[in-house]
Amino acid sequence: MSCVHYKFFSKLNYDTVTFNDLHISLCDLKRQIMTREKLKATHCALQITNAQTKEEYTNDNALIPRNSSVIVRRIPAGGVKATSKTYVIRRSEPVSATSKATDDSSAPLSLAQLIKVYLYSHQTANLAEANAPEEDKVKAVMIQSCHQYDPINYVKKPLGPPPPSYTCFRCGKPGHYIKNCPTHGDKNVEPVPRIKKSTGIPRSFMMEVKDPTTKGAMLTSTGKYAIPTISA
Repeated sequence: MSCVHYKFFSKLNYDTVTFNDLHISLCDLKRQIMTREKLKATHCALQITNAQTKEEYTNDNALIPRNSSVIVRRIPAGGVKATSKTYVIRRSEPVSATSKATDDSSAPLSLAQLIKVYLYSHQTANLAEANAPEEDKVKAVMIQSCHQYDPINYVKKPLGPPPPSYTCFRCGKPGHYIKNCPTHGDKNVEPVPRIKKSTGIPRSFMMEVKDPTTKGAMLTSTGKYAIPTISA
């Protein structure tokens, strides 16, 4: 049993027409498609195009080899002017749905165009169906699979000026972060000792002190210094 795979231009999936021969005429193929799709010849006609070569079949007596894949378009019953000659193609394997990007032009896409159309434009078209060399498709797939791991996506954004409440942990002055402290490299400057916050310690367990240099002194939520009662 032989078959020809067909799909309408607006659909994604292929259907199959079967017959008992090595070829099927264009007229018989149209008749079977019309019957399967429940279309009436008085309402519309069918335009058959080869899915791979994009050549249109215009002669009803043209023979289409088995296992071919074709694209079907509905046209007015009066027909439209043919845009190309009739071609009888070689035997071809069934292919999946052709994307809009590959149907618009018969010129092969370059690697840069593949990446632009199928990667950075976030289209849902199938890259495997693009009109491009297989080597370029493989390269595009490799780039596409690694795109989310591009180092550019993990570069830290530069920090702006620190908030007014921020003070440098090295010199104790506001207006800059510690990595930009002008005292870096100055051995005569002693870093300001960091004071821990009393987060999680109840106030009843703390005793207020005035000297922040007191051993164990911590900064409370009220902005005062205190040490644990047990230490006092």
